[in-house]
Amino acid sequence: MVVAGDFKNGITFEMDGNVFQVVEFQHVKPGKGAAFVRTKLKNVITGAVIEKTFSPTDKYENAYVERKDMQYLYNDGELYYFMDLESYEQLPLEESKLGDNFRFVKEEMLCKIISYKGNVFGVEPPMFVELEVTETEPGFKGDTATGASKPATLETGAQIKVPLFINIGDVLKIDTRTGEYLERAKQ
Repeated sequence: MVVAGDFKNGITFEMDGNVFQVVEFQHVKPGKGAAFVRTKLKNVITGAVIEKTFSPTDKYENAYVERKDMQYLYNDGELYYFMDLESYEQLPLEESKLGDNFRFVKEEMLCKIISYKGNVFGVEPPMFVELEVTETEPGFKGDTATGASKPATLETGAQIKVPLFINIGDVLKIDTRTGEYLERAKQ
C-alpha cells in the first residue's frame, strides 16, 4: 500500500481500475483547513495525464510495472519485433505502443519493454543514441554562429535540427527524450 502523503515522482499505483504514475507532486498545508497533496498523474496504459488532489491519508495499492531489456530486431511494416536476450523469444509489438522517441532506434539497439501484469504498454529507447547524418545542407568552414541551425535527416529517417557545421556522414549523439542534438560522437 502507498499513502498519498508519501507520493514521490515515479511511484506507480492502482486507482479506479487504472494504473497511474506520479509525474509531479506538491504537499500543501494551507493556513486554514486540512493539508492535501496536489499531483499530476500519468495513466501508464493510455498515456493520458490528469491533475488530482488527494488527502494525505488516502491509501492505494502499489502497482509493479516491469521493465525488461530487449533487443529491437526489425519491423515488417505492421509489427515491430523485439528479442528477449535470455530466452531468445521474439515479441511482436504494434506501432501504437512504441511512442514518438522510437524514431531514434535502429536495428539491434537495446530498449526497455514496459509492461503491467504481462500487458506491454510502452517501449523506452536508450536515453542517448549515436546516429549518422544521411541528409543535410553542406556545412561551410567557419559556420559556427551561435544558435543557428539547419534540418538534418538521420539514418533512422528521423529529422532533427543541428548546428550549421554538421555534414553528411557525421555521427551525432542524440538525446531521445527531447530529440535534441548533443554533440558529435567521438570517431
